[in-house]
Amino acid sequence: MTTFEDLGVREDLLRGIADMGFETPMPVQEKVIPVLLDGDHDLVGLAQTGTGKTAAFGLPVIQRVDISDKRTQALILAPTRELCLQIAGDLADYSKYIDGLEVLPVYGGSSIESQIRALKRGVQIIVATPGRLIDLINRGVVKLDRVHTVVLDEADEMLNMGFVDSINDILSHVPDDRKMLMFSATMPAEVAKIAKRFMKEPQEVVIGTRNEGAKNVRHIYYMVNARDKYLALKRVVDNSPNIYAIVFCRTRRDTQEIADNLIRDGYNAEALHGDLSQQQRDIVMKKFRDRVVRILVATDVAARGLDVDDLTHVINYGLPEDTAVYTHRSGRTGRAGKTGVSIAIIHSREKGRLREIERIIGKKFEHKEVPTPEHIIEKQLYNLADRLERVEVNEDEISRYLPGVLKKLSWLSTEDLLKRVLSLEFNRLLDYYKDAPKIDFIDEKPAKERKGKEKGTKEKGAKRTDAEKDRRTAEKGMARIYVNVGKADGFFAGNLIDMLNKNIPGHRVDVGRIDLLPNYSLFDVRKGDASRVVAALKGLDFFGKRIFSEIADKDRDYASASARKEKSSRKSKKERR
Repeated sequence: MTTFEDLGVREDLLRGIADMGFETPMPVQEKVIPVLLDGDHDLVGLAQTGTGKTAAFGLPVIQRVDISDKRTQALILAPTRELCLQIAGDLADYSKYIDGLEVLPVYGGSSIESQIRALKRGVQIIVATPGRLIDLINRGVVKLDRVHTVVLDEADEMLNMGFVDSINDILSHVPDDRKMLMFSATMPAEVAKIAKRFMKEPQEVVIGTRNEGAKNVRHIYYMVNARDKYLALKRVVDNSPNIYAIVFCRTRRDTQEIADNLIRDGYNAEALHGDLSQQQRDIVMKKFRDRVVRILVATDVAARGLDVDDLTHVINYGLPEDTAVYTHRSGRTGRAGKTGVSIAIIHSREKGRLREIERIIGKKFEHKEVPTPEHIIEKQLYNLADRLERVEVNEDEISRYLPGVLKKLSWLSTEDLLKRVLSLEFNRLLDYYKDAPKIDFIDEKPAKERKGKEKGTKEKGAKRTDAEKDRRTAEKGMARIYVNVGKADGFFAGNLIDMLNKNIPGHRVDVGRIDLLPNYSLFDVRKGDASRVVAALKGLDFFGKRIFSEIADKDRDYASASARKEKSSRKSKKERR
């Protein structure tokens, strides 16, 4: 197994990275470090964020610096203030055992006078954003004539942000014989032009393949009607109890609106976009890094440079026009060897864009149904049970309070106590999802119905389409139950679950697929539970309507039968009046 020492990393640097927990080099480090330390070529590195590239260029950059010379010898350019600070901080950690090395982050939004004072004292490595660096060059404070190493990090991002002229200007001030390294997640034409103009026979290092998504990321999409996107977002969040995510939006207005809605609905969220002041941005980003905020709703530009390793999800509230933007978004999760999920919430008109992204990144999106209320609540309950099992109990402190509490609650059984604990946590979710509908977009009409329309055939009354037959057919291992109440009666999934829980003794009945129709409903239960479910439901009263239930007959036309019964019932009521 290769070690950092095998790659030629110096002893004082080995001590610094050992303190940080570095054990063995990541693939990008194995490829880049030897080239920067000993190679004669410039280098283009194609790699996603989170692959370990800061150490890949940072360690050799530090090792190539002459500590006795206080002039600037290495320049690292980054697109944003946040990434600039992160790189400078990492370099300081790597070099903690090297006396006399000065690393300075140079960026806008901070006092230029304090940066000038530091530069005058002598700085060997400058980590800078292009705009502020040009300002300091024009003031005559920064001299780059002794620079032997230049690094462009996230070059494609810098070009997307309009820094191409600034980069050209900066590179015109460094010596021709310097070594140059350029990192980019993708290789658009503008990045290739910079490589051709300023680099000498650059060697290309590719981690993965060009423009592909990060290796440890699952790509999932949910398709809903455009009006249901926010509802789908809430279900995705509710279905992931320990979520730590960035939700990407296209516009500042959408970003603020969605964040405001999430906060109003009780979620731990904040917005990050260009209308915020730098102080507001810093506060939001600190809260997110410290996990005080669990959901950050952001525009692509505002989130650049936000470096967080432990994101569980990246959620695309719609797909970006540029595939490179999607690559950057998804690359923010599944980092440092961890797994992550990139979710796209789309409507039907975005499906073509999805297929194009699949083709370019070389990954297939999984189509999933939007989580159902039942699944969400069950997942949240299990998560609470897991938290209860793992909570650390301070026996000494809590024991003094237990006798009084136990006395007060002694009349409750274990089951009653547990129900109350769960209800404290979940009443909001239970109330919200009580009558929640299914919101998936139905992408295609049943084949038989479509064929009938093409022939121009129209039938009066109920049609026996494939979809209707499917409603009457249970899933494997399940039995289909018919009940004579539906949406027209105000009967929804929550009513059904409540009815089953209250009227069926013994073990809990697991309910599968539920189809709610205007005048009747069909649902699946395990075959072994079917008889007792039918028996328990028969004769119950639902707001004045007497319940009838049976194991569904797959050949019976329940739609027509229910319509006839409803018509007969209305006629009888009219005659009685």
